[in-house]
Amino acid sequence: MNIQYLVPGPMSQGPMGNKELLRRQELLNSWAFSGTTVSVVDVPEGPTSIESSYEELMAVPATLDGVMKAEKDGVDAVIIGCFGDPGLEAARELVDIPVVGPGEASLLLAANLGHRFSVITILDNVIAAQELQAYKAGVAGKLASVRSADIPVLSLMNDEQVTLKRVIEVGREAISRDRADTLVLGCMTMSFLNIAGRVSDALGVPVINAGLAALKASESLLSQQLSHSKKAFPTP
Repeated sequence: MNIQYLVPGPMSQGPMGNKELLRRQELLNSWAFSGTTVSVVDVPEGPTSIESSYEELMAVPATLDGVMKAEKDGVDAVIIGCFGDPGLEAARELVDIPVVGPGEASLLLAANLGHRFSVITILDNVIAAQELQAYKAGVAGKLASVRSADIPVLSLMNDEQVTLKRVIEVGREAISRDRADTLVLGCMTMSFLNIAGRVSDALGVPVINAGLAALKASESLLSQQLSHSKKAFPTP
């Protein structure tokens, strides 16, 4: 299986740089099943981080070009590397290979693991958008809350221990106040800190790493020779 993780923005040109692309590629390949190869590619245009619906839309044109190029290059499946899944539906219209959104994959997985899940996100201004994501994914009835860690994307990696402590604090609030029994890390940079296991150990509930969830969803689809329905996502 040849899977591409497509970052919907020029990460290599931003403060994280090409080093972060390579780090994510190494992590994804370490999580992958034997026989799966994952490449990480960013797009040349768009915002260097996505923290609003406006920035999501800015990322879409170059992302769609990247998805179509991936199919032409023989890639078997594409993961859109942002929890907001920018351009997911449009990408599925344009290609026949599976296109997976980490947000959608994580929300569907969370709905499978318990009765009520909470998403731990970056900032208050994306809470409404992520609530809408749960509605679009058909799992809004199981969404206990979306809670913010109040850390911007580009600051999450400044001090991993500070981020970990804050995520645990917010997760504990979601469990005690919102009755969540499952947690989702609602940001790809947060997920690629690879802290889900430590948060789960601290809180005693399943914690979903969105990058890992998207990878395993992609591998599952390919192993079953399935892709999205063209009745649902007809070619324009």
